[in-house]
Amino acid sequence: MPPSDYVANYTAVVLAAAAGLGLIAAMLFLASILAPRQYRPPKDTVYECGMVPMGQFWSQIHIRYYLFAILFVIFDVEVAFLFPWAVVFESIGAFAYWEMVLFIGILAFGLLYAWRKGVLRWE
Repeated sequence: MPPSDYVANYTAVVLAAAAGLGLIAAMLFLASILAPRQYRPPKDTVYECGMVPMGQFWSQIHIRYYLFAILFVIFDVEVAFLFPWAVVFESIGAFAYWEMVLFIGILAFGLLYAWRKGVLRWE
């Protein structure tokens, strides 16, 4: 591919991205000018399923929930990498196979570590 074609292909992408960002900026600017602003006490309260909040609106959540969520995200990302790899498995060769084995091994080690630390125990 000649260099001029290479630049022409990416020029369209850059122009589309600039147009998209420009439209987003224009809409945010128009919304800041045209949006009504009425500050009232009911509007400033914390929303809690349509009911009047009781007690303090700030509460501390146990770290175990965050760890469980992080583990879910890690293994969700693993699946996002695993499916495209499986689609092209035959054409990528042995090196990519061993890379995926290493990747799954690292994640399995992380799961084993979390299991041994008791993170997966729901109390």
